[in-house]
Amino acid sequence: MHGPASPGWLLVALCAATGAYCLLRMRSPVEEQRRTAGGEALMGFGMAAMAVPAAVLTPPRWAWFACAAVFGAAALRALWTARGSRHHLHHLMGTVAMAYMAAVMTAAPAHHVHGGTGVPVLTGAFLLYFAGYVLRSGARLLPLAVAPGPAVRAVGWGDRPELSQACRLSMGIAMLAMLVTL
Repeated sequence: MHGPASPGWLLVALCAATGAYCLLRMRSPVEEQRRTAGGEALMGFGMAAMAVPAAVLTPPRWAWFACAAVFGAAALRALWTARGSRHHLHHLMGTVAMAYMAAVMTAAPAHHVHGGTGVPVLTGAFLLYFAGYVLRSGARLLPLAVAPGPAVRAVGWGDRPELSQACRLSMGIAMLAMLVTL
């Protein structure tokens, strides 16, 4: 992506760390969580690869085609699995946004400039969606007062819902940053 190198490397580190945590979540005994974690790991590592600052490494044009193809295929899979889960609709939006960004970078990978003034409609729509997603995800992480009740069983650190929600929040913020620099 285009922009200063320091924030770019921070974005790479954040996305790679999130992808690594999602790989660890794939060891969960819960099948649905394993499937979800696999898709999120793909997104994390894909975002890390796409966020490498252009001043450091400018991938060849075929690499952007490959990214668009991988995320296009992931979008088709997310479309198929979205039939039963609202969360998979978010995966669909994320994979389509990644395929879109790769396609835009295919058009002009070295120094992309939008043809007209302002933000293209599709980029703006993705920005609005991910801004709303980040706000909603952040609000879901706020602590709530819990009334004393029955004891809750201990959960492994890879199965903690607040950690997976924090990963989704960080990937949403990273997606916003990538879209802004597009």
